[in-house]
Amino acid sequence: MRLNKYIAHYSTYSRREADKIIQEGKVKIDGEQETNPATQVDEKWVLVYVGSKKIIPNDEYTVIVYNKPKGELVTKNDPRGRRIIYDSLDKKYKHFISVGRLDYASEGLLLLTDSSQVASAMMHSKMERVYRVKIKGHVTEGMKSAMGEGLTIEGTDGAHEETEIEQMTFAPFYAYEVIKDQGDYSILKVVIGEGQNREIRRFFAHFGGEVVDLKRLSFGGISLNNLPTSKTRFLTRGEYNSLHTFMKEERSRNKQQQKDADKKQRRDSYENDLERKRSGDTTLREGEEGFKSEQPQRRSPKNYEQKAPKRRGDSKKTHSKRKK
Repeated sequence: MRLNKYIAHYSTYSRREADKIIQEGKVKIDGEQETNPATQVDEKWVLVYVGSKKIIPNDEYTVIVYNKPKGELVTKNDPRGRRIIYDSLDKKYKHFISVGRLDYASEGLLLLTDSSQVASAMMHSKMERVYRVKIKGHVTEGMKSAMGEGLTIEGTDGAHEETEIEQMTFAPFYAYEVIKDQGDYSILKVVIGEGQNREIRRFFAHFGGEVVDLKRLSFGGISLNNLPTSKTRFLTRGEYNSLHTFMKEERSRNKQQQKDADKKQRRDSYENDLERKRSGDTTLREGEEGFKSEQPQRRSPKNYEQKAPKRRGDSKKTHSKRKK
């Protein structure tokens, strides 16, 4: 496993943050400073420290539900000094990371976790996200058609003023319900499986429907229920069980994808070797005698002593301890 991935996997650092602290010389592997994020490590044996803190492989995690109010940014800090969610959260959650985001003017359910692996898996999943949306004007037939069939738009209507994304593709909504359609404004409940930036605002803005209220009600089967605004709660046992099942399936899927990728790489390498032989190419490749790799080498465990079992008739010798 790459060093930056190892740190992001077993801590609250993002992959980008892991790259930064490694390059700044704050990371040590088996007591030696390492500044290359791509260095390969053996997660079963390696000892990694960030400063004086040891990174401990651990698949346990905590997830909380926060009922975010309007007027808070989902970020660690804001250069303009605006209020952020960590101003409202208890200090013990300062190291938690958000599962996706809600924009400054939106409210509702926000999940936070101490596991970057869980956050990444949920963010990139097709889990249901349920929203209550209030827009100006009627719900048009064009909106209904696009919610059912999907849509690709050009332009930045409804987007953040500094966005550089001018094209956005929307998958068909999982479901929608028109709750009110009263001329001046309409209220809908929509269920989607994506988490693109300001996705719902941009979708309705494309049809001239300005979103005036947006509240997330649930994510992946985890709901607000009666949680008051600006308050947090832990997941229920049932919610944790569902999340554990999802993460187990996600790990299995990732392992299978890695196996498929390795298999394809071996097949491609074999076919390339055959082609080289046919063409008479004598350039050395990785794995061949005399080849010198410029890639980072895997860091192996140091000074691990082994203990051989004593047998009858052995002379008295000092046997070192086998690491399990």
